[in-house]
Formats: sequence, structure tokens, C-alpha cells
Amino acid sequence: MNVLVTGGAGFIGSHIVDALVERNHTVTVIDSLDPAAHDGPPEWMNPNATWRLGPASGEARSADVAEEATWDGALEGIDAVCHQAAKVGLGVDLTDAPAYAINNDLGTARMLAAMSASGWGGRIVLASSMVVYGEGRYACPDHGIVAPLPRRSDDLDADRWEPRCPTCRRELTTGLVPEDAAIDPRNVYAATKAHQEHLCGAASAELGTVTTALRYHNVYGPRMPRDTPYAGVASIFRSQLANGRPPQVFEDGGQRRDFVHVSDVAAANIAALERPVPYAGALNVASGHPFTLLDMARTMAAEDGRGLEPAVVGGYRIGDVRHVTADANLARSVLGFEAQVQPSDGLAAFVHEPLRRPPAR
Repeated sequence: MNVLVTGGAGFIGSHIVDALVERNHTVTVIDSLDPAAHDGPPEWMNPNATWRLGPASGEARSADVAEEATWDGALEGIDAVCHQAAKVGLGVDLTDAPAYAINNDLGTARMLAAMSASGWGGRIVLASSMVVYGEGRYACPDHGIVAPLPRRSDDLDADRWEPRCPTCRRELTTGLVPEDAAIDPRNVYAATKAHQEHLCGAASAELGTVTTALRYHNVYGPRMPRDTPYAGVASIFRSQLANGRPPQVFEDGGQRRDFVHVSDVAAANIAALERPVPYAGALNVASGHPFTLLDMARTMAAEDGRGLEPAVVGGYRIGDVRHVTADANLARSVLGFEAQVQPSDGLAAFVHEPLRRPPAR
């Protein structure tokens, strides 16, 4: 296939580009090289892909998916679009909201408008996220599966971390969240990822396209950004260890997440792109082996080998949720996808893997 990868210079996108090239697909990349994430063109650009990059590369043409000019002729000869371009992470505060809406929502809307204008009708694989769920799946001993109440600041300030039943306010037990769970985005980034799914779904009938939305759980691995507010917790712990500091773990460290290696995420994208009949809908992309954040920090600190025991520092971030762990069965049955890297092995290796250099300040 001829595949267009937006955001293909980034952490996940670059691994997808490598995997596509390895499987003899023809790959074109559009990436704006957002200075919040990149300090110029990365060293891992695959020479067998065609690259269209932003001003940091010296190119005059636009490579920002949120700009109409970027899409002029971009879809000619393209069979599938792997839409990875996005602003990620929780950001700093609500002053980041316009940038998230522009990069994620407007960027996707521009893409869909260009598809409509050109009569394009291929397949779309969309990078979505587990953040659309808000909290994960919970059950109350008395009321069964329930949507938990939003965590309250007075509870969090008193170190009462676990979500509570909306009926009886008892603490809930956590389980695996399936794709048919109601979505409940609880921060700006999450809201924009949900909107990307909705935009693609709303446009599919008019365009004659099929969108497979891959809801990535906590992705880690080489080429992650380091030392930015937009980096994931794995990168933050990795950077702290690299600087000779013990990992700083918020709350009590009992937060549960599913950490999935970037090579497995790339494999899920390949499976979605190559499926004979495109799958319309959302799929969890996860390892299927949940970890607590404290266990994750301990695994990484032990591999570091300098005796830097993780420090549970309490505190919390507004917009964080307590537990989100995935039911990975649907991706297995639909795509034949099953993660190959066990988190215990992958996180240990990650301690020694290169991260993306921080952008210039």
C-alpha cells in the first residue's frame, strides 16, 4: 500500500514508519516538527520513506496538519492514512487548551475536509488513547458495575485515593475496561482524542472511509521525549533515574495502568492497516499485564542498579485518574494482535534505551 503517516517523526509514528518500510509499503510522512516536542529533524528518520517536514527542517512547504495548505495534493495516490499527529500529555494547565484543540481537533478536521474535497475513500487508522475512558472499569459490592464519581479534592487532600460508588460512596474495585464502556474524558487532551474519534466516525459515511481507532494504553520505549510536561510517566521515571534521582511517585503508588511497548503499538497499526476488510470502531492496544506505578518505578530502579529506591511523595495532578487497565481481547479477535513484550522485560530494558533529546528552551 501507499500509506501516509502524519506525525511520523514522533515517538510512536517513527516506529510505525519503520515497520511499514520493513513490510515493503510505500510510506510518506507529514510532520510539523512541533518545537514543543522536537529540536530539529530526529536522527531516526527512515531513509526509505518520503519526508515532508516543518520549518525546523528548512522546508518552505507547510507540514502542519491543522493548516489547509498542508493537504494540497497530499492524498494523491494514497491508499491509507495512519493519523498519528497530535499534541499529547496532560500539558501544563488550561492555557494549553487552544494548542490541543488546534493540533488534534482542527488537524483532524482539516484532514477530513481534504479527503472530502479530493474524493478520497481509503482507510484511516487513528491514534486514539485510553484517556477517553476517564476512569476505568469499576464495581461496587452492592451495586455492581458503576461509573465512579469524580474524585474530589477533599478526598485527595486527605490521601483517600480510591474512587467511590455514586450511590453508596463505598470504595470500588477496579477491573478491565472494554471498548464498549462509556467514554468520560476528564482533561483537555482526553476530550480532543474523543473528538477525533467522533469526527472520523461522523465523516465516514460521506467519505466512504472506514476508521479504526486504536486506543493506546501507556506506551513506552526508545525515542520517547524526555523532560517535558507532555512526556508519559515512564519517560519521567526514566529521566529521573538518568539524572541520579529516585523516581517520584504520586498518590500512594497504587494507580494501575497497562504499559505497552512501542514496538507492539507499531505492530497493532500494521495489523489494522493490512487487515483485508477494515475494522470500523475502537480497539484497545495494551499489553494485557497491568502494573501499579510503584511496581513500575521499582522495576526500573532495580534495573538501574544504583539503589535509587522510588519515593512515594503523595500529591496528585488534577486531571489524573486512578486506574485504567485494558481488556485486550477484541484486538486479539479482530486483528490477531497480541502484545509480544512483557512489561517487566520491556520496562527493564527501557532504563538503558535512548530518549529523544529535549527541545531547546
